Amino acid sequence: MRFSRSALAAWCAALALAACGGSGERAENEILIAAIFDLTGPTADVGLDYADAVQGHVEWLNQRGGIRGRPVRLIYQDYAYQVALAEQLYTQFVQEGALIFMGWGTGDTEALRLRIAEDRIPFSSASLSHVLGDAHESPYNFLVATSYSDQFRIVLRWIAEDHRARGGVGNARVAFMHNASPFGLSPWVQGGEDYAAEIGVDVTPYEMPRGATDYTAEFSRITQSGAAYVVFQNTSAPAAVALRNARSLGVDATFVCLNWCANALLWRLAEDAAEGVIGAIPWAPLTDDVPGVQEIRAYLESRGDDYAEKTNAYTQGWWTMALFAEGVRRVIDAGEELTGENIKHALETIEALDTGGAGPPLTFTPSDHRGSKGLRLFRAEGGRWSPMTELLAAPAGSP
Repeated sequence: MRFSRSALAAWCAALALAACGGSGERAENEILIAAIFDLTGPTADVGLDYADAVQGHVEWLNQRGGIRGRPVRLIYQDYAYQVALAEQLYTQFVQEGALIFMGWGTGDTEALRLRIAEDRIPFSSASLSHVLGDAHESPYNFLVATSYSDQFRIVLRWIAEDHRARGGVGNARVAFMHNASPFGLSPWVQGGEDYAAEIGVDVTPYEMPRGATDYTAEFSRITQSGAAYVVFQNTSAPAAVALRNARSLGVDATFVCLNWCANALLWRLAEDAAEGVIGAIPWAPLTDDVPGVQEIRAYLESRGDDYAEKTNAYTQGWWTMALFAEGVRRVIDAGEELTGENIKHALETIEALDTGGAGPPLTFTPSDHRGSKGLRLFRAEGGRWSPMTELLAAPAGSP
């Protein structure tokens, strides 16, 4: 039975530590993959679509005979963005024999990083913290989208160019409004601050308290600072609150969302206040008619879902699962034993994996697990995200 997203969230939340997504005897030759999702926590606004996509890709694979004839089983649990629960579920699922692990948040992914390496479990999460793509620091972690640091640096470079094109005098001034968490600070502390100073952009961080319903105080300070650009590193719901607040206060600034608020949900929550927002989008919205999303759209339509209602978190979740399926496929084709170590090595042979325009081609090496180094900027126009640039590569050099 397919559950609605709200029913699934409620069901998983009620199951303490029980694994959702199937139980019972393991099928012969079954490939076991584990995941934790935020279905009821503070980032569930985008977590639901990401979770649905990972589950959907597994279902899509099994409809086609699995991976080289071997069925895939996904065991998963809502951890509600609680780091301690993430660590507990990781232990449980690895003991059950999971070969691959799909995580979610920055705090829990960074907390698990050393254990993942010790256990030799290939791991990817929705967190795009730059350090997680460092193959020396995080040898079993893989980033399947442009890191937060690279996203922020691309945006800062665009701001510097836009400021000059508008005849701006002196340095561009930017307000960086961020989630009150490691996720929120990641692009700033992992290279953003240094890069801003390097290119002559003045950036001031402003924390967005969890659950805030009004940002008048923050916008008063931002206006007084003279900032002409506001960059959000947050999910859709708080960014929408801030945008509606800013529009009502008459804040005159260009607003930019990094990936977790540049999506269809922002439109639904912010409505007209989203008009004109710039989005840094590593994985294309499902309304972007490129080959890499057409298969996803066909799958969603086959189960009666409206793809236009999905955020690009769905695209990211789908392609994250697709990448790891490709790693498994390469191990099987090489006639090797299906182990975490062999899957890791197989992923490190992937060069310019074609995503059909859904995202940049993906390349991984033994020394670099940041598979994507670029993105396109989109503009929010008339209820959808319209492409604004071609692929923009991240500035050279490590943050």
